Amino acid sequence: MQTSQERAYPVHWEADVVLRDGGTAHVRPITPDDAERLVHFYSEVSDESKYYRFFAPYPRLSDRDVHRFTHHDYVDRVGLAALVNGEFIATVRYDRTDGAGRSASDGAQAEVAFLVQDAHQGRGVASALLEHIAAVARERGIRRFVAEVLPANRKMIKVFTDAGYTQRRSFADGVVHLEFDLEPTEASVEVMRAREQRAEARSVQRLLTPRSVAVIGAGRSPGSVGRSVVGHLLEAGFTGRVHAVNRSYPADQHVLEPEGIPAHRSVSEIEQPVDLAVVAVPADQVVPVIDDCGAHGVQGLVVLTSGHPHPPALPGAGAPGAPAPAHAPAAAVDSREWQRSLVRRARSYGMRIIGPNALGVINLAEEVRLNASLVPHAPAAGRIGLFTQSGAIGLALLDEVHHRGGGLSSFVSAGDRADVSGNDLIQYWHDDPATDVVLMYLESFGNPRKFTRLARRTAAAKPLVVVKSGRHPGAVPAGHSVPHTRIPDSTVDALFRQAGVIRAQTVTDMLDTGLLLAFQPLPAGPRVAVLGNSESLGLLTYDACLTAGLSPRHPLDLTTEAVPEDFRRALAAAVADPGCDAVVVTAIPRVDTAQDPDGRGDRELADALREAALGSDKPVLVVHFAFDQLPGRLAGPATRIPAYPSAERAVRALTEAVHYADWRRRAATPGRVPQFEDIRPAEAARDVAAWLDAADAERPGAAAPDGPGVPLAEDTAARLLAHYGITVHPALPAPGAEAALAAAERLGYPVALKATAPHLRHRADLGGVHLDLAGPAELRRAYGELTSRLGKPDEICPVVQRLAPRGVDTVVRATVDPRLGAVLGFGLAGAPSELLGDLAHRLLPATDRDVAELVRSIRAAPMLFGYRGAQPVDTAALEELLLRVAVLLDDIPEVVGVGLEPVVVAPQGLSVLGASVRIARPPARTDLGPRALAPWSTAE
Repeated sequence: MQTSQERAYPVHWEADVVLRDGGTAHVRPITPDDAERLVHFYSEVSDESKYYRFFAPYPRLSDRDVHRFTHHDYVDRVGLAALVNGEFIATVRYDRTDGAGRSASDGAQAEVAFLVQDAHQGRGVASALLEHIAAVARERGIRRFVAEVLPANRKMIKVFTDAGYTQRRSFADGVVHLEFDLEPTEASVEVMRAREQRAEARSVQRLLTPRSVAVIGAGRSPGSVGRSVVGHLLEAGFTGRVHAVNRSYPADQHVLEPEGIPAHRSVSEIEQPVDLAVVAVPADQVVPVIDDCGAHGVQGLVVLTSGHPHPPALPGAGAPGAPAPAHAPAAAVDSREWQRSLVRRARSYGMRIIGPNALGVINLAEEVRLNASLVPHAPAAGRIGLFTQSGAIGLALLDEVHHRGGGLSSFVSAGDRADVSGNDLIQYWHDDPATDVVLMYLESFGNPRKFTRLARRTAAAKPLVVVKSGRHPGAVPAGHSVPHTRIPDSTVDALFRQAGVIRAQTVTDMLDTGLLLAFQPLPAGPRVAVLGNSESLGLLTYDACLTAGLSPRHPLDLTTEAVPEDFRRALAAAVADPGCDAVVVTAIPRVDTAQDPDGRGDRELADALREAALGSDKPVLVVHFAFDQLPGRLAGPATRIPAYPSAERAVRALTEAVHYADWRRRAATPGRVPQFEDIRPAEAARDVAAWLDAADAERPGAAAPDGPGVPLAEDTAARLLAHYGITVHPALPAPGAEAALAAAERLGYPVALKATAPHLRHRADLGGVHLDLAGPAELRRAYGELTSRLGKPDEICPVVQRLAPRGVDTVVRATVDPRLGAVLGFGLAGAPSELLGDLAHRLLPATDRDVAELVRSIRAAPMLFGYRGAQPVDTAALEELLLRVAVLLDDIPEVVGVGLEPVVVAPQGLSVLGASVRIARPPARTDLGPRALAPWSTAE
């Protein structure tokens, strides 16, 4: 039976998508109000495409056809359309059928068909619509699509066959019959993500490689924001056309002087195509400018405008009746609503936005030479891609890159990043041949699950160095819409490392590390040679290396009398030595060159060091004092050596490079997810479904996806874990001394007596745990002590449990964060994890290598491996337990939390003495669903 909710307009099916060429389209359900729009769309389709759709000449749609194609129940009959500028460019429809192809209301099969306007074929519209209609069908209980296609319609056959679904194909009566299952497969998800990467990368490429730029708001007098951008474009030598636009220009003004470029009162007056518009107008004029640009066919916008217009000038902003977050100031809410209206408007025309409040974009490729920003002087060309949200931070970083002899491939400062985000830039830089290193300064973080996935893929090919501010609540700039994540910042840091992301603590550290990775090869290991002309500076470097966990040699002191040739010979010997993996050179000016106004000493030393390092496969770093010109002189055309004003900064950068190189080597041979033969996922899924139904029947909404979940009783949790080969030692309630004795007889001595009230659980320090009770007399005495000290039995909830073999008490936890996904945690039970926060985490799914590293990554790990002569415990059994928990959460998405505490790991085997499990109905997995842009301002 179809509910009224199912027949209501499904607004959650609406989405913006990026197409193959980088443009955008809006996907939404077709409604009866679309009749005229559908007729116009059909009139723009060629006769050949109509023939392919209907298998016969079909010049126009009848009234009956229009009614049929615009009236849907959103259950058995569904139609979706892709729109640009408010008009249909493609449609897709499914009709539920039975096994014989007849209309049905309860089948798991549907017939699907597409129609794409000829002008938009080849843009990937049909592929995007297939992803969305498949997700809709799965939501409505349809598990299989069938399609009839003429053999000559090769493009549509390719759409189906390239989708990656499990499919069957046959040919009869001159028609190709395709049948494919809609359950996402590894191949279909990979196809979707590959298309996503190409499309999002292309959308950024369109913004960074325009052939023509219009600066809207270029003032009549010098010094205005727009006029400055015009000057920066021309000074950089932009290879395309530049147009100045300002509605206040006189009607007879056609040239902006002294720049000598065309001047226009509006974009519509420009006769040639415009690829990029830089918007520098007051906030209340931005929406009309977007409309002008959209009507003219502009491909993308960089909005420098900051602030927002005051209500009511917020057309199309926000969902009707949507409340503002309680913690948000009114000005921030207004700003976000305005940003929402800009994004919706721009995407409706197929455009993407950088900004608002952006500093601008720079592309230093020789064939483009674009500086569409407020940066007065573009930096030198290089191999670093830089993304920032803060304009001030961006300016400071660009200045420092220039001072230290670095160079950029491209630069984007996205401001409030209402649309284009760091994720989009990662997609672009991933396969950009001009970029070797990616640096990112992020102030807010909207989609960490996607960010981690993209970062892990990119980090396998090129370094990704990130500074993330806003580590604490309330530290996010006003105007940013940031979904809440329950994962603490320390956990995010560990997960970044799992994904290969180098997380710097400051922007200075980010640049220090980025320059090293851009200038020098990756180190093969942690062995460091230290040499220089200052014994003290060498010892500081040596100590910093030891503190960072590197393996430095004792410094080679060249003495303060050393000349550049001495440095050259020592460095050449060090880079040729197979016993070291990196070299740190320390340098101070010689006494006789302290007065060196022309920088001759800097130049000679830089030349000597670059000559020695030329062609080396080991990274070389320089630590210097009082060599003001040395950093720039070390950046030669053939060899660039990064220079640092302190040993600690140089060693921090080198340490990050060592860790990253080690991650790259390990990522090249990833671990495996074992297949356990004794698990019963189908039975577990049935049990969980029944428990959720029971919970909702008892308390409606208890198992809602956005709630805390339903805690399972201990015996129920043990039953679920048993399906995955995890045995929990039974704990029998002991409401009285006689009940405790009976429980012990049932379990067998020796036993443990524990108080399990929430405030006493795992609190041996309060006397809430009595161990190694060998007989009835000891148990009776312990029971009396427990109740006399801590309270009555109904207050402390005592239980009796068979004593586990002695070992190390550990804790295993897994939780599902709505933004980050499933996370596995491990630590030692008690003070190490509770007081010191010594817990390690990994994203799921986890491989055997992941869990092995997880066990060894906590600071207290030596306790597991024979610390101070103790017998090592069975870490193989511990790693298997972690893998079983990981597989459970991956198989059963309704499991949103698992806690095993304590897990006593003995020299042979382990014992799970306590377990808790929470279940809830899972939210939709957007990372496995159809491609879609974030609705607004959560794209990070």
